[in-house]
Parts: sequence; C-alpha cells; structure tokens
Amino acid sequence: MLLEIPFALFDTRGESTEEKDLMFTVKRSSMIQLKTKLHVFLATNPKENVCDFKVEGSWLERSCIIYSGESNTILAQMHKKHNVESVFLGKDKFMVTVYPNVVYAFVVALIAILDGINHDYDE
Repeated sequence: MLLEIPFALFDTRGESTEEKDLMFTVKRSSMIQLKTKLHVFLATNPKENVCDFKVEGSWLERSCIIYSGESNTILAQMHKKHNVESVFLGKDKFMVTVYPNVVYAFVVALIAILDGINHDYDE
C-alpha cells in the first residue's frame, strides 16, 4: 500500500482542492523504510508508470536528495548544518543546495512534505 499525498496549486485564498489544480502527487515507494523514499508524479503524468522526481532522505540524519526521475541526476540536496549553535543550543539549521533551472518553491514543497511525513511517524 502506498501513501499518496496530492499537492494542489492553491487559489489566491489557498483553498483549492479541485482536481484541475493538481500539480503533483507524492507516494512512498513502500510503507516500511529505514530511509524515506518518495516518488513524485507531475499532474501531466497521470499513468504514473515512471516517477518524474525521486526524493531519498534520512530524517535521522536530517538530509535528503531530490533526483530527476529514475536517474542519478541531482536537482537539490538538503543537510543539517552542524555548528556550535546547533550542538549546544539545539537550534537546527539546514543547508539546501538547489541546482540551476530548478524551481525553489518546488524543492521547498517536497522538503515540507518529507518533514510532514516524518513528523507524523514521530508522534
């Protein structure tokens, strides 16, 4: 069974749940995973035979990599920044590297979804 999370393009009030506004769908590659693996399907890919993007991450390590489809082409990466503040004060900071020609908002949305999935399992 796959976890499916639709992500819609919201109207100006942020309330659209219409199928026509769907931008992409995110599915876990399996329900039991040591490292999180998500498959992302754009709305223009309704058959979902091959994912358009892949997210692999370790929430314990606070890191993830976003790939183009089933390739090894990296589009963005996130990792926890280790510094004095994070170690002694418990304030986590993250570094996100977004490669050229990649939409920042899309990367942030995927990271937010990954965070939401992992917080659901923490509770």
